[in-house]
Amino acid sequence: MTTPGSAIAVAGLRKSFGKQVVLDGIDLDVPEGTIFSLLGPNGAGKTTMVQILSTLISADGGNIRIVGHDLTGDPDGVRGVIGVTGQFSAVDNLLTGEENLLLMADLRHLGRPAGRRLAADLLDRFDLVESAGKPASTYSGGMRRRLDLAMTLVGNPRVIFLDEPTTGLDPRSRRTMWQIIRDLVARGTTIFLTTQYLEEADQLADRIAVLDHGKLVAEGTPSQLKALVPGGHVELRFADASGLDRAARGLVESTRDDSNLTLRVPTDGSFRALRAVLDQLDREAVEVDGLTLHTPDLDDVFLSLTGQADQKTEFVR
Repeated sequence: MTTPGSAIAVAGLRKSFGKQVVLDGIDLDVPEGTIFSLLGPNGAGKTTMVQILSTLISADGGNIRIVGHDLTGDPDGVRGVIGVTGQFSAVDNLLTGEENLLLMADLRHLGRPAGRRLAADLLDRFDLVESAGKPASTYSGGMRRRLDLAMTLVGNPRVIFLDEPTTGLDPRSRRTMWQIIRDLVARGTTIFLTTQYLEEADQLADRIAVLDHGKLVAEGTPSQLKALVPGGHVELRFADASGLDRAARGLVESTRDDSNLTLRVPTDGSFRALRAVLDQLDREAVEVDGLTLHTPDLDDVFLSLTGQADQKTEFVR
């Protein structure tokens, strides 16, 4: 159901290929000016959903509205408010960075003066001014992804679908792209993100949905999803076996590892739980040589919800 401020509203989305059901009654509501991330293992249906929402293929059933435009009744209206940056770059290697942007401006019928002004602005925003006159074939991977996203912005889309935007980038380029995405959202753009990096979803997304076998198995903020999974613990390391013995007697629910002189104590990761552990150690007069706090991360959530230990978040149709 569409709610005020919805950028993407999906109700009962269904899609099958032959006898294979790929999307089985999906409901989503993505508020404007937020980052929404879709995760799922191979075969879950993520790419199919993105293709439907971006008007590339049709759905078998359900209602979809993008910024108020009905996808079935007004696909041109939807195309006018969205941008798509796919997994594979749409950059023309034979053209310079500036020429790629001017080509997009021409396709949008902006006119030469307006197109040149917009191209200059985007080259500046994406830190490509010095390379503007060089062929895109000479660009690094990070530069190509920035140019690709800049080309998407020529149409001033209100919703952008990003398909694995940082795949293959080095850590510095990845973080640069993250900041660009945050800046877009700060300007009011809505981002629908699909990624194979769970850390990326954790860093960027306001809300995350996990898709498995065509159904949404969980949705919420990163913190809400992590709270679904048990397994948080404090690992205590001791200098000698005597300290380990005394701590184990006081922390009766703990699990000890004598070979490494460590003790694992279950906890929900809260400050209150950690303080209770430390207070117990004080009462036992036990000195701790080291302490590590582990709380469930999105890897734990993903594996718990999908059971795909070896496939993680590879993209699917």
